[in-house]
Amino acid sequence: MHPRVAAMRGSRLAGPTSSPLRRWARDSCKPASPRIPPPSSSSSSRPLSTSRKLQAKNQIYASVRRPEDLDTYIMLSAAARQPLLTLWTASWCPPCRTVHPLVEALVASGVGQAEGGVGFCAVEYDAPDVAAAQLGAVYMVNSLPALLSLDAGEAGLVRNRLVDGRKLADRRVLEEWIRAEARRQGHRGGGGGGGLFGGR
Repeated sequence: MHPRVAAMRGSRLAGPTSSPLRRWARDSCKPASPRIPPPSSSSSSRPLSTSRKLQAKNQIYASVRRPEDLDTYIMLSAAARQPLLTLWTASWCPPCRTVHPLVEALVASGVGQAEGGVGFCAVEYDAPDVAAAQLGAVYMVNSLPALLSLDAGEAGLVRNRLVDGRKLADRRVLEEWIRAEARRQGHRGGGGGGGLFGGR
C-alpha cells in the first residue's frame, strides 16, 4: 500500500478529516446508493400477496312464505357459493318452535363462517302459497322440523338433510352439521341422502 494512502486511512481513524483531499477520499468511498436492509424474520414469512382473504359471512334471510322467496334465496346463495340451509317448520309443530331459534342463533353467531359461510332461511310449510305450490313434496319433506342443505353449485339441489328430532335439538350436533355443510361450498354432486349424519 502507498504510504500516503496508509497515512490518510490512519488519520481518518484517528479523528475528523479537515483537508479537501481527505474529504474527497472519504466521500468517494461511500456507496452510490443506500443499502437495503436485509428482510427481518417476520417479513420473510409473510406471503407475497398484499390482499387478505376475506372471511365469508353467514346470511340469514326472512322466512319463506311464497315459492318465489325460496327461489330468490337459492339464487343469492348460489351466487355467493354458499349452501342454503332451509329449516322446514309449521305453526302446528311444537318442536319447530325450539329448533328454529336454536339453528338461527348458531348461524347468526358465525358457526360455519370460517369454513366458507352459509345462508339460512326458515320455510313455513303451512303458509298458503307454500302449501299450494307443494314445496314440501318438491323437496321431499316428510317430517317436521327438517333441516335441508341446498347445494351452492347446483341451485336447489338437496345436498344433505337432518330430520332426527334429537339431533336437531342438540347444539353440538347442529354446530358440526352446519360446519360440514359450509365446507362443501358448492361441491357438485347428487342426492339428498347420506352425509355426515346419515340423513336421519
